[in-house]
Amino acid sequence: MPDYLIAVRNTHAGRFGNEPGPVRFLRVPDGADPQPEQRISRKMWVDEVLAHAHTGRNPLTGKGCGDIVVLVHGYNTTPAAVLARHRQLQRDLPAAGFNGTLVSFDWPSDDRAINYLEDRSDAKITALKLVDDGIATLAATQYRGCEINLHVVAHSMGCYVLREAFDDADDRPAIAASNWNVSQICLVGADISSTSMSAGDARSRSLYRHCTRLTNYQNPYDAVLKLSDVKRAGVAPRAGRRGLPGDAPSNAVNVNCGRYFNQTFADRRDNGHSWHFADPVFLADLAQTLAGNLDRRVVARRVSDESGNLLLA
Repeated sequence: MPDYLIAVRNTHAGRFGNEPGPVRFLRVPDGADPQPEQRISRKMWVDEVLAHAHTGRNPLTGKGCGDIVVLVHGYNTTPAAVLARHRQLQRDLPAAGFNGTLVSFDWPSDDRAINYLEDRSDAKITALKLVDDGIATLAATQYRGCEINLHVVAHSMGCYVLREAFDDADDRPAIAASNWNVSQICLVGADISSTSMSAGDARSRSLYRHCTRLTNYQNPYDAVLKLSDVKRAGVAPRAGRRGLPGDAPSNAVNVNCGRYFNQTFADRRDNGHSWHFADPVFLADLAQTLAGNLDRRVVARRVSDESGNLLLA
């Protein structure tokens, strides 16, 4: 089965670069790396993604139904690394109980951590394309008579891309006037300020408005999101490390993974920022969250502490 990506990188000498570029809808052959020549038309790309997404028919309506998950990577990620994680989740999520189709949004980021600030600037530049050419395009398939649930899983700075995309989309009359929405949004190692996720904060208002449920996976041991790192000087505590604020809206869920991470990765060979995508307990939680069939308090191996906070256990 081919892999489907939306790439917004520039090209140099026939290969993808690390700067913003035009939108390309890619069909990547099995085993290949992403290349500009794998571009296909938007219509063909959408038709093929929908064909893979259909898992059956709704017995009540007779319409085709299924799930599509849009993956949004973080900074310091090459196209090859984007596809490696994409393929890993495409393989492992069905084993965890979720049978949706994955597509990845590949925004330009370098493969060097020193480029953090430049990547953040490129993230904002390309954010609107995530909604304009990605989410809104796929959400429009509902008008074809398809019952497709659309979800987003964002990691690290990809959460910033996602938030900026939703906020910018509501400022664009053509997009704001359309009826677009996603079911589940999952933020993993979110590189956005915790306070900005308050219900009354204008920066995240659109993010909450356009989803059924938002789940933030917090890890207090995330070394990448620590404030003492030179490249992060002056930034506020991050949602991926601090968690959601107490006044987050009712459709927001915070899952603290700290205790589980501390017990499972006691030797700290992992920096606490990317362990999720190869961990069976996290993947089981993610799979049930995306499926959306269970209440937030009975998903996978979640437990509540004495204060009612949800923990991955």
